[in-house]
Amino acid sequence: MSRQALDELKQQIPLLDYLQAHNWQPARQLSRGRWMGLCPLHSDHKPSFLVDSTNSLFYCYGCGRGGDVIRFVELYRQVKFPQALTLLHQWRGLAPLLHQATGLYRMQLHRHGEAVEYLHQRGVRSPELIEHMRIGYAPGGCLRGWLTQLGYPLPTLRQAGLVTGVGYDAYVRRIVFPLEGNLYGRSLSDSAPPHRFLPGTKGGLYSWEPVRPYSEVILVEGLFDYAALWEAGFHNVTCSLGTHLNARQFRQLCDGPRTVYVTFDADGNDSGQQAARCLTRSLREQGITARLVSLPESHDPNSFFVAGGSAQEFQHLLDRACL
Repeated sequence: MSRQALDELKQQIPLLDYLQAHNWQPARQLSRGRWMGLCPLHSDHKPSFLVDSTNSLFYCYGCGRGGDVIRFVELYRQVKFPQALTLLHQWRGLAPLLHQATGLYRMQLHRHGEAVEYLHQRGVRSPELIEHMRIGYAPGGCLRGWLTQLGYPLPTLRQAGLVTGVGYDAYVRRIVFPLEGNLYGRSLSDSAPPHRFLPGTKGGLYSWEPVRPYSEVILVEGLFDYAALWEAGFHNVTCSLGTHLNARQFRQLCDGPRTVYVTFDADGNDSGQQAARCLTRSLREQGITARLVSLPESHDPNSFFVAGGSAQEFQHLLDRACL
């Protein structure tokens, strides 16, 4: 890639936009265009990460690393230069598209009583929580028309996975949660597969950057588990979107000294607890204090609270969690 093409790519993806899209939040403004916050590249408890949004550059006074948006992706995703360029090209094309889709789905949520009722059944009632997770609803039959009106060609929508091969909306009657470069859809229909993602990786841990500074982190497997704990006041919760963590999620948990409370489903076939035991062993091998939280039989964190469990009772489970 030529120097001109690299400069154009960096102009098209301002560093601050990329950081904020990955949940980085500035702690304070130093001067016009200069921001300081926690470093997403190492375990940071005092803001040491400087972002110069005018020149799209960063420097961390803690770990001594700095550079442009390409260098940041190399360090953050732990990839080589060519892979960083590929990831940025993908993000540049997909991010605006997913932003538009998420916006439409969020507008649809309160227009459909069945969606709101389903959320209430799962214990999701707080407007603050819905805003925090940017929850939406895909009724089906409206996304393709909306995005084509905005100028997105049908092949682009198919490639992203938002539209099926025959041209229908891929997400139909699903509660939708935006992720890092993906969308998760939970079906309201018993006749459809319950879970749906767009093609590609599920990304890192859910909403990791706000949780990262905590010395104690609660790890759950599902987004409704996350929602229940967050609404109960446990804002040090993150989600792995399944019991099997990818390499990046595992690295995130191990990027600094902390205690991880692994809180997977206590399902009848013991698969959730087996995965939890395996994960706690792997974390301990990396020097992380890992505790296994035992939920009541056949419960997950969401059903625990929906069934009437209190924050105090859940805290008692955390206190009793075994090493």
